[in-house]
Amino acid sequence: MADENTENPQDAADAIGEDDWAAAMAEQAIAESTPETPAAQPADIFQSFGGADAQSGMMRELDMILDIPVQLTVELGRTKITIKNLLQLAHGSVVELDALAGEPMDVLVNGTLIAQGEVVVVNDKFGIRLTDIITPSERMRKLGR
Repeated sequence: MADENTENPQDAADAIGEDDWAAAMAEQAIAESTPETPAAQPADIFQSFGGADAQSGMMRELDMILDIPVQLTVELGRTKITIKNLLQLAHGSVVELDALAGEPMDVLVNGTLIAQGEVVVVNDKFGIRLTDIITPSERMRKLGR
């Protein structure tokens, strides 16, 4: 015959579980009895565009992006060739481009045309002198095509 003082292991686990549940309920009751905190306000992340300090705010926003690197590309021209012709290219091969000699070169920033210019040589290095800047409205018009 089993001793009546010996507890069933399942009963002990239930008692522990009930104690944890009771503690959680008491914690919730305490939290609900405290005065409510004011409703969370949205973070002031974005600066407003109006107001007296709009100019200084815009300058601060501009300062945040000035150090972001972009890819600047000067494109001499383009062409399409077959893989057969591509594999036949060797040292000294000439590839004909669609641009004419003396024609302005395209200046692209992250793949978007922003200007045109002419090639110059300064201290034995190539450069480009900008001759025409593409306005934002012209860029938008080209995107619509």
